[in-house]
Amino acid sequence: MAFIQCEFFSETLAQVCSLHAILPQANRTSCKDFEAKAEAGFPVLYLFHGLHDNQSAWTSKSSIERYATNRGLAVVMPAVHRSFYSNMKHGYNYWTFVSQEVPTIAKSILPLSNERANTFVAGLSMGGYGAFKMALKKPENFAAAASLSGALDLQEAEQLKEEYLPEWHDIFGSPEEFEGSENDLMSALDSFAALETEKPKLYQCCGTEDYLYQSNISFLNRARELRVEIDYEEGPGDHEWGYWDKQIQRVLDWLPLETSD
Repeated sequence: MAFIQCEFFSETLAQVCSLHAILPQANRTSCKDFEAKAEAGFPVLYLFHGLHDNQSAWTSKSSIERYATNRGLAVVMPAVHRSFYSNMKHGYNYWTFVSQEVPTIAKSILPLSNERANTFVAGLSMGGYGAFKMALKKPENFAAAASLSGALDLQEAEQLKEEYLPEWHDIFGSPEEFEGSENDLMSALDSFAALETEKPKLYQCCGTEDYLYQSNISFLNRARELRVEIDYEEGPGDHEWGYWDKQIQRVLDWLPLETSD
């Protein structure tokens, strides 16, 4: 795999931004017809970081680069700071940035597929929220989405709201403004369930000792009420990288990827 660090100017945010990417690399042990696959564009996983991290988190704290080797999969990891992947009430339009500008720029500089069937998104904690937001709000763009310990029902995540209350108001406004808004995934489930077009596959996992466990259960129960299909897993685990490093391997196994020779 090749590791790429990229800085680019964002017109949406009016500032220089960063992303990291890992790409399949041609060598004697790589998949056959490498040049043709590169020309067609590699399948891509947009992989989102959590609240305390940035674009470097997944490669510095997990073995994602090693796990992606021999899968013929590109992984793109943008930085969104502490934005909750949202157009902030008082701040910057990070949702527009990550949902529109990042894919456009990434595809313009990297050999990535333009096909929905080859485009996936995943993330942990705040990034799990972002990944499912992408799937629920932009289902036409993704074949699959995965949330690892995601902050999915933010109304349920009282500890998160209390710890980051000033930021909560800057990002979402008041709790009353949040409920039913474009940032409320529980509300977005209703529209997603009503779609008659093909929906992305969804994978959700959370450790039973995680402080966001109840937030995940609330989201899961609502999805089941609406008959939204989710591949769900839970087990012993806290809100930490040992758990996420194991689970990202399961996510890569679960993605609908063609096996490389």
